[in-house]
Amino acid sequence: MPINYLRGFTAPERTDATNRRLGRSLAFVAGAANAGGFLAVGQYTSHMSGIVSSLADNLALGDIALVVAGFSALASFLVGAASSAILINWGRRRRLRSVYATPLAIEAVLLLCFGLLGSNLERHRLFFLPVTVCLLCFVMGLQNAMITKISRAEIRTTHMTGLITDIGIELGKLFYWNGRRPAGEVDAVRADRQKLALLGSLLASFMVGGLAGATGFKHLGFVSTLPLAMVLLTLAVVPVIDDMRSGARKIGL
Repeated sequence: MPINYLRGFTAPERTDATNRRLGRSLAFVAGAANAGGFLAVGQYTSHMSGIVSSLADNLALGDIALVVAGFSALASFLVGAASSAILINWGRRRRLRSVYATPLAIEAVLLLCFGLLGSNLERHRLFFLPVTVCLLCFVMGLQNAMITKISRAEIRTTHMTGLITDIGIELGKLFYWNGRRPAGEVDAVRADRQKLALLGSLLASFMVGGLAGATGFKHLGFVSTLPLAMVLLTLAVVPVIDDMRSGARKIGL
């Protein structure tokens, strides 16, 4: 039973329930990586709105070094998202069980690299700081594209702006007083309570992850990325092993 439960997180066969479980787990990881990453590099890396705005500001101010840094972060997020799409489409063409697990396994390895880079951050800050920012942006792009494709754009995990907007919309519907409707008006305004519960749980997971990441980084430093990597590997490992076994059978091992 536990193996089947873990397999369901990233199995090709999707249900609303498995998408919700995966979304909450990844929102926790994104919140932790974003908050811990801010304490490490002084910059949030899970959403691009602030980075694009700072890119425009620095371009107007003529600060070329910061423009290059902002563009590098933006490009890293884009490359991460594109890489996730390539990996998923490649896996679908080959009917792999690990079609969605592969990006998560790569994310786990990169978070471990973040922990290793962190030990050199203070001694070689000029070099490792921009590399670390780009690595975290790549990871967030990789993860966000994966959950977007797996949920058909219904779930986002690395940034909360659109999610909080959707919560506000559903709350507006929830508290709307329909009253006596005019003749010819067919449908009353109704909130999607199931969607509201999902959005609220994603927001809560991101906040709890942020608290865990910030607390872990404050007290443990870069080693606090190890539990995050282990969470991702746990979500990804069963379908990867399924494909390894299938490949071994095909070649007669």
